[in-house]
This record gives sequence, C-alpha cells and structure tokens, in this order.
Amino acid sequence: MATGETGFDDVSYDLISVQYHALKAGHDYGQYVRDAENAGKQEIADFFRRVMEEDSARAKQCHDFLKELSGSSDSGPALT
Repeated sequence: MATGETGFDDVSYDLISVQYHALKAGHDYGQYVRDAENAGKQEIADFFRRVMEEDSARAKQCHDFLKELSGSSDSGPALT
C-alpha cells in the first residue's frame, strides 16, 4: 500500500484533504452569500448557497467514506 509523508494511506489523506477544503470553503461562502445579498444580487446569493450545499454534501460523503475505511485494514496509520 502506498503511503504519503503523513504515515496515512493516500486514499485517507485525500479524503481528509477534500473534506477539510469543502468545510473551509463552506465557512467562506456564508460571507459570499451576505455580500451578494447586500449588493441586491439575489440570484448570485442563491448560487453561493447552492455551492455551499454541494460542499457540505461533499464533506459528508468524505466523512462517510472515512468511517467505512476506518473499519477496514485499508486506512489509518501506515505500517512500516
């Protein structure tokens, strides 16, 4: 099994990375929604809401995959 510099298998690391970035972006999108609403651009605010929902779903799917992997020998700290 290939392992990265972190000691975790590449798939777990990749899922964690996608989850982190999706959650962080979701935090930022709240400001984007407010900015669009303050500018009177409801269609753009709705777009940012959809993007936020998509990232939230993406983060949840990563979480589910990580739970699934944690029950197997295919994830977690690499054995060296």
